[in-house]
Amino acid sequence: MTMVDAKMKARNPDAAVFLENAIKKYVATTPGNRLPAFDNDPIYDEPLVGFADGDDPIFSEYKRVIGPYHLTPREVVDMHSREKGLNRTQPRKITVISFVLPITYATRLSLRKETLIPSLRWNHTRWYGEELLDQLSEHLVTALGELGCDGVVPHKTGFYKGIETSQGRSSNWSQRHIAYAAGLGTFSLNDGFITPKGMAMRCGSVVTTIPIQARPRPYKNHLANCLFYLDKSCRVCIDRCPAGAVTEAGHDKVKCRDFLQNEQKALIKQMGKEEGYIGRYHGCGLCQVKVPCESRIPPKVAGRNLK
Repeated sequence: MTMVDAKMKARNPDAAVFLENAIKKYVATTPGNRLPAFDNDPIYDEPLVGFADGDDPIFSEYKRVIGPYHLTPREVVDMHSREKGLNRTQPRKITVISFVLPITYATRLSLRKETLIPSLRWNHTRWYGEELLDQLSEHLVTALGELGCDGVVPHKTGFYKGIETSQGRSSNWSQRHIAYAAGLGTFSLNDGFITPKGMAMRCGSVVTTIPIQARPRPYKNHLANCLFYLDKSCRVCIDRCPAGAVTEAGHDKVKCRDFLQNEQKALIKQMGKEEGYIGRYHGCGLCQVKVPCESRIPPKVAGRNLK
């Protein structure tokens, strides 16, 4: 038994249980999971947690699906070691921990009432929620350290970057694609990510050298949870998009971003509702609520996935 194995056994016989509990406890208890302007209500509900094998062939497939710039977990570990000036051999086992942070009912309800702009509560969730996501990621790295293992938060490294493509902005570490690999959900017509707790959520991930058994992906393909792709019976997110960026052909990232960063700002000013908004931009998310997949996998789809 190695020193790492001994530490893991002494602290918890099941590292997956230990880490999942650590994630859930942190979100439930940290003051960071609060909205100061809204009576300190919580930002997120209890998280979902998944684990993927860092050597799963799907990560190499992402270089074709997303772009050759998308990193594999082993590349993340290697680049992190070089960034920190560490002379290490490649570990035998790499695990990717992915987590989903579901947005609370009160926040979703506030956005359901809007048709053009985000609610203030949704806007604050966007930015305070991002801070919490970063804090949780670092907390998870600390928890991994207690088990004697390294952890890397890819989106907080110096080599993480956004990529401009002809289809819009991408990145070299897509949190939604990582969550898909970890069995936490599938994609939708509007480019959202439908989890068992719906698509109104944020997600994050940490790459680690701890050996954890990957959980199987409980769906047939990357579009399995979306009603539109099941039988064309749902187009609600098309109607919810104020930018006309969602059609039966999918999600136009360029049109979406232009509305988000330009037109929406002007709309809010015209409506005299600028006061109280925070962040670099106001946010949107209108297509993520008041839709059948807002807070769950639609039953019609879930039933099909079980067959």
